[in-house]
Amino acid sequence: MLKHFSAMILLAALNWPAFAVEERHGVVVGEVLKLDAVARTVVVKSADGTSHAFRFLERTAVHGGRDVAAGSKDVFRGLREGSQVAVHYTVKGTEETAEEVDRIGKDGLKAADVTVVHLDRAAKTLAVKTADGTEETFRLTGRAVTDAGEEIGMGEEKSVKGTVYYTDEAGHRIGHFFKRAL
Repeated sequence: MLKHFSAMILLAALNWPAFAVEERHGVVVGEVLKLDAVARTVVVKSADGTSHAFRFLERTAVHGGRDVAAGSKDVFRGLREGSQVAVHYTVKGTEETAEEVDRIGKDGLKAADVTVVHLDRAAKTLAVKTADGTEETFRLTGRAVTDAGEEIGMGEEKSVKGTVYYTDEAGHRIGHFFKRAL
């Protein structure tokens, strides 16, 4: 009996990694429906009508949000209900956590419809051609490199059309998010 019990313990120990919760990530684009400062959550309704509730942490970055006063206790750093956003999130178990929020649309990040010429993951740059035929290069944030890489795919760089959301910082265009056209 002790042999069988020992074998079951050994088998369970060897399979323990299979029970670990895998962390996933993604991006949701939509409208802020509700902000709850007490629960530190933001509810976003995506274009397909699905609502997502994200935990908002101290480390959650907000780009393109309205300026807030230094020392302000604004948990959501200038986001408001009705804001159009792109939420970069991680999921562990069933909990979705906002890692970065890009405010898009009016008063948010600028947007440009582009055709990708080249994505250089190592240099963190995205070379594009705009609608008027001008070629531009955007510097990408670390998260934007990862997201753009997933949206564009390997070997497809020169055929992908989409929208790049960016800011102008110190004379450079910084790409925060790339959304592939459907």
